[in-house]
Amino acid sequence: MKRKQPEPFMFKGDERAVLLLHGFTGHSADVRMLARHLNNEGYTCYAPIYRGHGKSPEDLIKATAEQWWEDVQDAYHYLQAQGYQKIAVAGLSLGGVLGLRLACNNPVQGIVTMCSPMFFDNESQLTIGFRQFAKEFKQLEGKDEVTVQQETEQLLDESKDLFKEIEKSITRVKDNIDILYTPTLVAQAKQDEMINPDSANYIYENVESDNKQIKWYENAGHAITFSKAKDQLHEDIAAFFESLDW
Repeated sequence: MKRKQPEPFMFKGDERAVLLLHGFTGHSADVRMLARHLNNEGYTCYAPIYRGHGKSPEDLIKATAEQWWEDVQDAYHYLQAQGYQKIAVAGLSLGGVLGLRLACNNPVQGIVTMCSPMFFDNESQLTIGFRQFAKEFKQLEGKDEVTVQQETEQLLDESKDLFKEIEKSITRVKDNIDILYTPTLVAQAKQDEMINPDSANYIYENVESDNKQIKWYENAGHAITFSKAKDQLHEDIAAFFESLDW
């Protein structure tokens, strides 16, 4: 079965731009519904796709965590080159971590994190999403279950260095989050099955901004932008952006 290749998107609105960042193993579809909601409120929305994402798991593990950081910086500079000087950021999972790093190093109007990790209780938490992604990809290719299992395990073995990089990049942000004075909204699913939800408390407690909020969503798992709580999430993010000094 041939998969349609996902693409970055840009929904043009007014001079207020929102950079939307997807999660690990995801792509721009992670944030498309949120972007539509914000665009209807007038915001310009841009969602890039990091290297290796939106493709096969083999392609994904050829990329590096630093390349994804470069891709986020490139996306920020792309918006600036398009004439947008007022930029806010919202990121899902790893996208929120990359958004925090961007906000620590560049002027942004505000930052929203959604189910973003700050630490791990055990190494398997890093691999849950990747294992699921690899397995589903192989199944869509029409492979039998034995082959799917074998190829998934091989990919997990080959991706160990990448997972160490990801953990290192997240720890770097965690250790520097107390230099962040940007207005911050922390959104966290209560039924998150992939990360320790205490990550949300850590972000909220350690960001130095006077303007910070934390919101918990009962009927949501890690993929909060696709959850039953997505409409409330969209409204809360729009209200947060509306409160900023654009």
